[in-house]
Amino acid sequence: MVFPIQSADSSPAHTAPPLRVATAGEALFDLIEEPDGRLKPCAGGAVYNLTRALGLQGVGTLYLNPLSGDMLGRQLARGLHDAGVALASPTPVRAPSALALAALDAEGKASYSFYRDGVADRQVTAAALTAACAALPELQVVATGCLALVAQDAAVYQPWLAAQRAAGRMVAVDANLRLSAVDEAEAYRANVMSALQHAHLIKVSDDDLEALAVPGANALERAHYLQQQTQAQWLALTLGPNGAWLLQRDGLAVRAREEAPITVVDTVGAGDCFLAGLITALLAGPQRGEEALAQRLGGLTAPVTEARLSAVLHHALASASHCVERAGCTPPRYEEVQERLALRRPATAAGR
Repeated sequence: MVFPIQSADSSPAHTAPPLRVATAGEALFDLIEEPDGRLKPCAGGAVYNLTRALGLQGVGTLYLNPLSGDMLGRQLARGLHDAGVALASPTPVRAPSALALAALDAEGKASYSFYRDGVADRQVTAAALTAACAALPELQVVATGCLALVAQDAAVYQPWLAAQRAAGRMVAVDANLRLSAVDEAEAYRANVMSALQHAHLIKVSDDDLEALAVPGANALERAHYLQQQTQAQWLALTLGPNGAWLLQRDGLAVRAREEAPITVVDTVGAGDCFLAGLITALLAGPQRGEEALAQRLGGLTAPVTEARLSAVLHHALASASHCVERAGCTPPRYEEVQERLALRRPATAAGR
């Protein structure tokens, strides 16, 4: 049974949005190393961050994995509650919450070590994921990635992804490789590639392409090559401070980068907020509510115009830029992204 949760600022007059997106994957606590050596705990995990980011942008979102009943699990649940996310498994499980140690380099980029054996978010089956999605007739998009793609969990997520594509839902997969989380890197890479075969929308970073050993003289060439090895309609390539590309299967490609200087606090969760921005913009249309997703499925995974592709990419980039200016994963609300884009438009016009 699915339990919708209203956000903390909900009022009796507020109606929760229909559940359009379901996410599956890790929810954990990042222990982030501070300059003095102390560890700062932050709720995280790529899929958990993505889920919160979608909820905060007003997208009706269902989180499919169970959470622990321990102190950290209760905090993870509270974070989803405050973002207006629904839980497919509202009853906590006895398994503990997962942990990740995050070390930041001079540019605020994080590297991770993981503690995930026997943890709560892995207490799930393909059948449970598929049943939860089947119970939602308005569900249009499913998303996963990162630690859900380790080879040990292939029997959980691969059948579920195949079932969702077969059911006509848009599948989004964030490669987001974490080689430090596995002992057998080749098996991990192979499982990531298998998951990407189900995707309509793929997100990769330049680092992901190197970790996957995709051939090409540069990141853009590698991204084009990877897209052609899959069935994906779109592939988003993030390049850190150099912006991002969004490639469409028919050869159309757009690039975006921030014109104004950004003060980077850290990059924790930036890619997750970027993917949430992509999905939000694809669902919302050029302006929120302009195109009803229920009328577009079939259109949802069809090619779009260059202007539409560019608008989607800029929304995603603005979502990520908001995140990197604050410590930890701090997803913006939809209105905050729109405000950032509104400030960008006059600057772009002046530049032209």
